[in-house]
Amino acid sequence: MRIAVYDDSRVGLLRNETLVDVSDLVSARNGEWPPVFLLRAIADFDRLRPRLGEALQRREGVPLGRVQLRAPVVFPSKVIAAPVNYRLHIEEMRSQVKHELHAIEKYGLFLKAPSSVVGPDAIVELPFPDRRTDHEVELGVVIGKTARNVAAGDAMNHVFGYTGVMDITVRGEEDRSTRKSFDSFTPVGPVLVTADEIPDPHALQLQLWVNGERRQNGNTRDMIWNVPRLIEYASHVMTLYPGDLFSTGTPDGVGPLKAGDQVTIDVERIGRMSVKAELRKR
Repeated sequence: MRIAVYDDSRVGLLRNETLVDVSDLVSARNGEWPPVFLLRAIADFDRLRPRLGEALQRREGVPLGRVQLRAPVVFPSKVIAAPVNYRLHIEEMRSQVKHELHAIEKYGLFLKAPSSVVGPDAIVELPFPDRRTDHEVELGVVIGKTARNVAAGDAMNHVFGYTGVMDITVRGEEDRSTRKSFDSFTPVGPVLVTADEIPDPHALQLQLWVNGERRQNGNTRDMIWNVPRLIEYASHVMTLYPGDLFSTGTPDGVGPLKAGDQVTIDVERIGRMSVKAELRKR
């Protein structure tokens, strides 16, 4: 299934170019705080799936052009990110940073603020007019079942699905989590695709364009730590809960953004989304 969140906390299933509203089945309510409706649905998906499948077949759909897509990951307890998880990205960054740079084995993982998550067509707010802010396209992995001390061989049983992620980054000397956690710095979307529709997440093309110019073009097969290893490592540090989001690292081609840039990503078998960069208003 291809799950979307749209308009005012509506939840839909994508069918061709239409969305079938299933908000009632997942108890999605506008204004709910905390907005955990999607987390509940992910945790209870095995029970909900037959009813969702029936709705997808029987209900009328709304054309995609008539709705505003939101981030298909809502209020995750954690956004867990993988630094320097592609060899070619390490090589390009070594020429741009002053300190010695290592691969993911040296650093482990880091956290991004869940409040940095935004959806398709959002404004990415550049916080500093005089500092470089970069784009990164990544595969997002969403946890479906609570995981603690999980072995790599069992890790994929805890995956709910996949989505596209932009990891926006201010360059500088601050801690990595600080530089990547500004509001709007984690665009996610366009949809959340259940794991059964992507049997191999390590064979997906990742692309990114800025103002129509392609800057990134890589494949998840080149990850240093694959999805099972990322889950294994993280689950030995912290308990993973349904809806937690992994951002799995970016290929080479990372570059700076400026105000007015239109940034588009395409993750194979998931879809395409765009955001616009603007200077943050003081």
